[in-house]
Amino acid sequence: MGGKCPHRSVKKRRYSHKQFRRSKFLVKGDDAVFDELKRPEGERKPLPVDEDLPGMGQYYCFHCDRYFANVTVRDEHFKTKKHRKRVKLMMGPAPHTQLDADLAAGMGMPDNGPKLMSMS
Repeated sequence: MGGKCPHRSVKKRRYSHKQFRRSKFLVKGDDAVFDELKRPEGERKPLPVDEDLPGMGQYYCFHCDRYFANVTVRDEHFKTKKHRKRVKLMMGPAPHTQLDADLAAGMGMPDNGPKLMSMS
């Protein structure tokens, strides 16, 4: 009557989820991408050739912080809903930074208000 649990093999497949794969490839935060896009075109460095990246690191989407294997794949990415939403997000107001989060949590400098009267 005994034996192994039939669901024991599920644990092996647990790491194939999108969330695990997404964290495998380091992605810049929204604020870092926003700062990169706000720099003038002439100030940006040309993309270096890197053998470890897809397409030798030459086909890159600045808004989504992704590399692509070739031009056609990158151009198809430009037509996707995910890319268009990301472009709209980056063209709007600046995204929240860590400083904003610290101030909202009460971890920033205290604001005691303006001094009304000095005692001298």
